[in-house]
Amino acid sequence: MSMIECFFSNKYAGREDLFEGLSIWDELSQNEDFRYRDLQGIFPVIFLSFANIKATKYEDMQYKVSEVIAELYEQNRYLIEGTILSDNEKKYYNSMTWGASDTMLSSSLRQMSNFLQRYHGREVIILLDEYDTPMQEAWISGYWDEAAEFFRSLFNSTFKTNPYLHRGLITGITRISKESIFSDLNNLEVVTTTSHKYATAFGFTEPEVFQALETAGLGEEKQNVRKWYDGFVFGNVSDIYNPWSIVSFISKKGRYDTYWSNTSGNGLVNSLIQKGNSVTKQMMEELLQGKSIEAQIDEQIVFNQLTDNTNAVWSLLLATGYLKVLKTEKITQNNDMDSENEGDVWYTLLLTNFEVKRMFRKMVKGWFSSDTELYYNEFINALLNDNIKKMNTFMNKVALNTFSSFDSGNKPSGQTEPERFYHGFVLGMVVNLSDTYKIRSNRESGYGRYDVLMEPFDKNGKAFIFEFKVLDSDENEITLEDTLANAHIQINEKQYEAELISEGFMPAQIRKYGFAFQGKICLIG
Repeated sequence: MSMIECFFSNKYAGREDLFEGLSIWDELSQNEDFRYRDLQGIFPVIFLSFANIKATKYEDMQYKVSEVIAELYEQNRYLIEGTILSDNEKKYYNSMTWGASDTMLSSSLRQMSNFLQRYHGREVIILLDEYDTPMQEAWISGYWDEAAEFFRSLFNSTFKTNPYLHRGLITGITRISKESIFSDLNNLEVVTTTSHKYATAFGFTEPEVFQALETAGLGEEKQNVRKWYDGFVFGNVSDIYNPWSIVSFISKKGRYDTYWSNTSGNGLVNSLIQKGNSVTKQMMEELLQGKSIEAQIDEQIVFNQLTDNTNAVWSLLLATGYLKVLKTEKITQNNDMDSENEGDVWYTLLLTNFEVKRMFRKMVKGWFSSDTELYYNEFINALLNDNIKKMNTFMNKVALNTFSSFDSGNKPSGQTEPERFYHGFVLGMVVNLSDTYKIRSNRESGYGRYDVLMEPFDKNGKAFIFEFKVLDSDENEITLEDTLANAHIQINEKQYEAELISEGFMPAQIRKYGFAFQGKICLIG
């Protein structure tokens, strides 16, 4: 976005040195009646970023927006020094300060466009970067409706009813047109990760990356760089690299790190997966183990569906670059499926690259506070050493400290959802034990589905089967001991060990544990 500003803004008039030698400098227009270089430095440009507008209250969000716009007015104070503006307009200009009202802010960019157009004699280009950052924060913090109304008014005035606008460019990671933020804008051209237009313009192509590595003396790192940072797909173009990661890798003399994910705001993604239902967490397990998932994608994110619609979560992760598309399949009547599904498109998705995988592993670990992580690690040690007493002690501490974090948080204590807890717990095991165990959950084995199965890569090691159960009075369970007994009955009757035995494990190697829950209290045996 700053490159586009430098190209078009009259503040950079005469700066041919910024673009000489680049393709744009000698490129002809589509009609071949002018060169694009003729457009350099001739427009008044408004360039704003909402990247830092993050607030837990509507009032704070609105104030932060006023700061951004007030700074824009300060940068262009030359507009009030001449006779272009009337006295009333100068009064309006000076009143555009921090803490300006919603009414003033909603028309502020349109008015600035007016002033700039009259002063420079040319319509304005408006660039707005990360428009949706405050919208995500509003959804997380619970003031979505107020924020939606505010930005609907601002965007309508700025981009729809603005006669001084030549072109507008808005960037963000979510399309939220169904939420009516852009309902008034009928002249938008939307380009997403699945679009073919500009597919090679959103990042570095592999030849560009490899050339840069050679120039920097890091040519021998090509394959590792591909593993860490390759994977982005735009339209039908694959092998796109995140520029920030590559530039950072080169500037750090070839040190590998999660450069891009360290700079992005993961609050929304973190919340959706941590508090997501068991299906969401189970699919996340698949992704963290290097497997693909299948989902339907809707690129027009509907925020109020995110907590209930698993596919909406994957749509968001695809839009944010955390997932890539391996293939798509359109349902036809020949698929032996209901005709009502005909035309639906299923996407096969995979974590984008190793950098993203590391980001998610770090995110899952962050679900456990420092104290809880200690309890968690102690539980794992007790598990591996067959110490049931300590398993009970530390598991209850883990459950007490994290149950509410994984549960949806809007149910009576007696109706919590322990499956959300145990899937979050299992994700923790996937992250922490993936070097020594293959961990699976809710899979077919024997005559039913076990909850968790831990298969050691070392065929001489111990294998584990977990069955999670909530005390159920309808099953004549009065105490947690009754629930625990029923868990073992289910493990044995359903022959959950069949999968492990088929893999060559002896019965003596297999540990079977029931986890009985009543609220946040757990009994293991």
